[in-house]
Amino acid sequence: MDAFRQDAEDLPGTIAVRLALAIHEHRLLPGTKLSEDEVGSIYGVSRTLVRAALLQLSHEQLVVLRRNRGAFVTQPTIKEAHEVFEVRALLEPHCARAAAARTTPADTARLQAIIDHEHLARDAGENGIAMRLSGLFHIEVARLSDQRTLVEFIAHLVARSSLIFALYGDQEGAPCSKASHHAILHALAYHDADAAEDQMRRHILALVAALNLRNPPAAPQTLREALETSPGLAP
Repeated sequence: MDAFRQDAEDLPGTIAVRLALAIHEHRLLPGTKLSEDEVGSIYGVSRTLVRAALLQLSHEQLVVLRRNRGAFVTQPTIKEAHEVFEVRALLEPHCARAAAARTTPADTARLQAIIDHEHLARDAGENGIAMRLSGLFHIEVARLSDQRTLVEFIAHLVARSSLIFALYGDQEGAPCSKASHHAILHALAYHDADAAEDQMRRHILALVAALNLRNPPAAPQTLREALETSPGLAP
């Protein structure tokens, strides 16, 4: 708990970041109830601070607050899932095209490192961590486009996508294949705008095809198990 007390003024933000990380890594599954008392007990903070963190996450649409029932990890509907990926298919190819003109060797190395870490996690069976890194790859490509408003919107869509895959994705498969990300990276490294746009569009369409609406999500672990298995994140 000392790590939290290093920056007491930003405790709600720190708690929100840790809860968001657990959601993105699929340790907290959609529909999980986030008890203020239990979260507060786990992190050694008051319900007031937890409530502020949950309010922040509700603004990011990762958590829904239900009157007289409490806070729950958001459960996107099938309709919302299709809407999210339709918008991603419109925006991300555009960003990839713009990024192709700006990608430096340092950018290429950073993206390659994300891919490498993603697939090390996948090989180790840490699919939730791999999912988070996969999303990070998409956000970093968007950042290279130098279009701040679009980057913020895509980061939001990627976060929503994580919830969608937790509900409707094939948990044994890799929604972002190594070949797809490498193809995008190759196009960016060689400043091939047409290929970058095309590869990103193909990739987003493949993500939609990977959604599996027949299999229900796995039963969630307890809230304490989900949060106390976190690798940790400095406030």
